[in-house]
Amino acid sequence: MDCLKPGDVVILTTPPAFRWVHFTYAIEKGLNVFMEKPVAVDGPAAKKMLGLYEDSVKKNLKVGVGLMCRHSPARAELYQRIKDGAIGDLTLLRAYRMMGPEASCFSPPKPKDMNELEYQIRRFHSFLWASGGCYSDFLIHHIDECCWMKDAFPVMASATGGRHYRELNGVPQIDQNFDHYAVEYSYKDGTKLLLQGRTMPGCNQVFASYAMGSKGAAVISESSHFPAKCRTFKGFDVTNKQDVTWRYNSGKDEGNPYDIEWDDLLEAIRSDKPYNEVKRGTEASLVTAMGRMAAHTGQVIKRDDYLNSEHPFAPDVDKLVLGGPAPVLADKDGKYPVPQPGIVKDREYLVKS
Repeated sequence: MDCLKPGDVVILTTPPAFRWVHFTYAIEKGLNVFMEKPVAVDGPAAKKMLGLYEDSVKKNLKVGVGLMCRHSPARAELYQRIKDGAIGDLTLLRAYRMMGPEASCFSPPKPKDMNELEYQIRRFHSFLWASGGCYSDFLIHHIDECCWMKDAFPVMASATGGRHYRELNGVPQIDQNFDHYAVEYSYKDGTKLLLQGRTMPGCNQVFASYAMGSKGAAVISESSHFPAKCRTFKGFDVTNKQDVTWRYNSGKDEGNPYDIEWDDLLEAIRSDKPYNEVKRGTEASLVTAMGRMAAHTGQVIKRDDYLNSEHPFAPDVDKLVLGGPAPVLADKDGKYPVPQPGIVKDREYLVKS
C-alpha cells in the first residue's frame, strides 16, 4: 500500500483474518478498497470492521466487498419480483453447497522444513483463525444471496456437523474443519433459512439456493454462482418445467457479476458517488460465522451475543510476522485442535497454553 497515493485502489485478498488490519492501514492512507469475502471470521473481528466502516465513510472512501452475487442482474430482477409478490409471502429459504473437497479445506501434515505460520497461511482454508474454515469461505455466498431475497439477516442459528473422514487418498488430514454442516438460521420474524454444506468425495453434489413462498417457489441460483439461472414457479417443485412462470432470459445477457462488481466500484470512484459495501459484507460474514459456531459448539448462537464475544481466534493477528509463532499449534502428533460440540461450548476449539 505504501506505493499507492490517496484515491488509488488497493485489493485486499489475503486470508480474511488480516482484513481488519489491512483495512485500517488503507483508511489511514486514504485508499479506495476492494476486499474479498469474508471480511471477518469471528465476532470481535466483525465489531472492528463495523467501526472501520464508519471511519471509511467519514473519509468518503469507496469500498467494494467480493460478494459478487449482489451485483447479478438476474438476482436483482428476482429480488424485485419476490418483493412484488410473485411467489406470495416468503416462508422458507434453502441453500446447498454439497461438493467434494475444495481448495485447501483439508490438509496433510506440515512439511518439516516449513515454518508453522507460513504453512497455516498457505493452507488458510484449513485453519479457523485464518479463514473461518471451509464453512465461512465457501458457504457465505449462498447465505448472502438468500438474505438478499429476504431483505434481512438472521438473528439466531442452531446447527449440527461433524467429520466422517480424517484421511484423503490414504494421507492423514490434520485441518480443523468438519466435512458436513446443517444449519437452521432464524430471522426476526421467525422465517427460516436451512443450509447444508458438505465437502466429501464421491457423494451426490448440489449447488443451489431456493426461496419458497405461500404461492410458489423460486430458484435463486443453480449449479454455479454464474449464470444464476433464476426463475419462479407456480408450484413448489423446482424441477417441474411446466410450472415455470418466469425465467431470466428473454434474449438478455445475464451479465457476469464478477465483472459487474468491479464496474460498479470503479464507476463510483470516477463519479465520486457514495459506495461502501463493508457494513453489509460484515453482516454477511458475521451471520455466516454465527452458523459455523453453532455447529462447532452445539449451542444456539444469537447474533448480538456473537458480535460481542470476548474470544477472538487470533487476538494478536496484527503482530504476526513470518517466521514467528502461529495462533494455533499442532500437538506432538502434528494434529491441530478441533471443535468438540457439547464439550467446548463458549469457543470453537481449545488452545493449550
